[in-house]
Amino acid sequence: MALTEYDLIVPVPLHLHRLRWRGFNQAQFLAHALARDVGVPVDALSLRRVRATHPQVQLNEGERRRNVRHAFRVTRPRRVRGQRVLLFDDVYTTGATVEECSRALLQAGAAGVDVLVLARAVLR
Repeated sequence: MALTEYDLIVPVPLHLHRLRWRGFNQAQFLAHALARDVGVPVDALSLRRVRATHPQVQLNEGERRRNVRHAFRVTRPRRVRGQRVLLFDDVYTTGATVEECSRALLQAGAAGVDVLVLARAVLR
């Protein structure tokens, strides 16, 4: 599917505490740059990280999945219902985060969710 065929670009959200600490959401920043190039709107408000999670960097795959389970919620389901969503994140390691985000978007009625990431990390 061409990037211009999506209805929304949704960046993976940070929890409010992490956002305040870091000062910006890198996925959201990059999603806006992509959106300018492809002409698809960014929706950075409908998907929320409702539970603070531990940093994933030192966790194995199972721990990562448990860490992000139920950490995301769609707060504006009307905005995503029936929409073809491009979920955007900066780094993909095990897929736990984007899988949990995708689950929330699909449960809220998104017509489909595809994932685009900037980089792929490998666990060792």
